Amino acid sequence: MKCIVNVTNDWGIGNGNGLLVNIPEDMKWFRTQTREKILIMGRKTLDSFPGGKPLKNRVNIVISRKRENGENTAAVDDKTRLIYVKSIDEAIDTAHEIIDENWPDYTDGDIFVIGGASIYAAMLPFIDTAIVTKTDTLLPADAFFPDLDSDPSWEMSECSEEKEYEGLKFRFCTYKRK
Repeated sequence: MKCIVNVTNDWGIGNGNGLLVNIPEDMKWFRTQTREKILIMGRKTLDSFPGGKPLKNRVNIVISRKRENGENTAAVDDKTRLIYVKSIDEAIDTAHEIIDENWPDYTDGDIFVIGGASIYAAMLPFIDTAIVTKTDTLLPADAFFPDLDSDPSWEMSECSEEKEYEGLKFRFCTYKRK
């Protein structure tokens, strides 16, 4: 299983249920990495998307204890699905069921955790690859990703050359669990 995230120098990821930075190349990177994949997220992450709608051309699994609608699954269009679950375990089981039933060529590597902070923290033990956009800045944050640089069970396996957008320097890095 993988996760994908944009972090600042102190591993900040958000403030007020919004992203800290908006870098078009990073958004394109996210779309490229996650297209036709299974995404696991929290309800607040889904709510932060434009119109609170799921991402297209993906299976969107949303962990929410507050979901009251009895309908668990909805097809938004022919390539987009929205599924509500109540726990981390149910999210993982649902993702594996989807792979087993529909995508026999897919693996755990086709499942992406995309936030928020509490979902990342709870799912990290199940993740073996973290795709991290490291943005060289410090901004006020109220949500953080675990600091993989100081975690001895993780190592950076690759990192792109430095890029820049409107004065913000950033790199696309991949961390692997040791």
